Amino acid sequence: MPKGEGKLIAQNKKARHDFTVEETYEAGLVLQGTEIKAIRAGRVNLKDSFARIRNGEVFVHHMHISPYEQGNRYNHEPLRTRKLLLHKKQISKLIGETKEAGYSLVPLKLYIKNGVAKLLIGLAKGKKKYDKREDLKRKEANRSIQRELAQRQKGMY
Repeated sequence: MPKGEGKLIAQNKKARHDFTVEETYEAGLVLQGTEIKAIRAGRVNLKDSFARIRNGEVFVHHMHISPYEQGNRYNHEPLRTRKLLLHKKQISKLIGETKEAGYSLVPLKLYIKNGVAKLLIGLAKGKKKYDKREDLKRKEANRSIQRELAQRQKGMY
């Protein structure tokens, strides 16, 4: 199964708006207690999350996994920093890339693939305000073109 495919749990839609994603990596997550049950229930928010490299390991910060309802005292802390599982070559490549100015690691999707939770992280560069406006204009132009084509096809039949 290609990376980024599986049962989609959460998606960071704002990431593609705020950043230009140049490369993506599929990473496993080190989870504790009832976190996987909460993930399968879809109680995850990636909105303000980001990834950082520390001591040769990659960690995701501010990824909110809500406590599991039936977890009682075994529940987890919702905003805990979680370790990501990547190959050593991938981590060393990411270290070199993120040292360059403007590059950061942004979580894009959380999904379950073959029964295991995976996080798709992207090597991204921040967009300027005018780039965001330009993208919105382009998207709106494409929508209007598609709308016109659909109207013309309806009129033909």
